[in-house]
Amino acid sequence: MIFKTQGIVLNYVKFRETSIIVKIYTEAFGLKTYIVNNVRSTRAKSNRIAYYQPLTLLDLVIYNRENKDINRISEVKILHPYHSIPFDHKKNLIGIFLSESLAKLLKEEEQDTPLFEFIKKSIIFFDQQTMQFENFHIQFLIKLTHYLGFAPQKPEDLCTFPGAKDALEEPFFVVLKKLFISNFDVYVKTSGRVRSQILEFLLKFYQYQIDGFGEIKSLQIMKELQ
Repeated sequence: MIFKTQGIVLNYVKFRETSIIVKIYTEAFGLKTYIVNNVRSTRAKSNRIAYYQPLTLLDLVIYNRENKDINRISEVKILHPYHSIPFDHKKNLIGIFLSESLAKLLKEEEQDTPLFEFIKKSIIFFDQQTMQFENFHIQFLIKLTHYLGFAPQKPEDLCTFPGAKDALEEPFFVVLKKLFISNFDVYVKTSGRVRSQILEFLLKFYQYQIDGFGEIKSLQIMKELQ
C-alpha cells in the first residue's frame, strides 16, 4: 500500500552502480529502509542524491509492505530546506555525529510521533541558530533521554554506569548541571575540553542504558572540533 509520511534521513550506503539503500526514520512507521534506484547516475534528475544526506527532512510517498525488509519510495521532496547545516563546517560535523548516534538509537519499526517531532523540531532549531550552537549536541542527547524511556530526574542520575563518578571531575559536572536544565536557546559558556569530556560521559551513559549502542566513530571528529 502507498502512504504519505515525513521522514528524517539517517544514512545511506551505495548499492550496485547507481542505487542506494537508505535508512529513514519516518513519522508513520518508525525506522524504515528503502532502495532508491538511479540516484547516483549522472542522468539523475535534479541532483536527487542531495535528498538523502544525513538529517535531511523529507516529505515522502512510500510503499510499505510489512513483510519486506526493504521498501521503495514513490515520491520525495524536501520538507525543510536547510540554510546552514550543510554549509557551516562545524554544524555539518555536529550533524554527522547526531545522525550516527540516531542511527544506533532508533531501531523500532513503529510510530512514535512525540519522538519524531522532537528530533525534527530540534534539528530545525539547530539549523536556524546563527551563533553559540557549540553545546547543541550535548543538550540534544540529554533531552533525547526523555523520549527513549530512561530520562534522569536530576544530573546526578546520569552517574549510573560503573566508574561514572571518576569519569567526570567536579568542575565539569558543574557545567553538565547547567546544560541539564537549560533549553536550546540558553547558551552555557564553557571550553572545548569541557564539552569533550561531557560528551564522552554522556555516550558512556547511553552505552550503559542501551545494549549494542557501541562506539560512535565520529566522536574523534567532535573532539577535534572542540
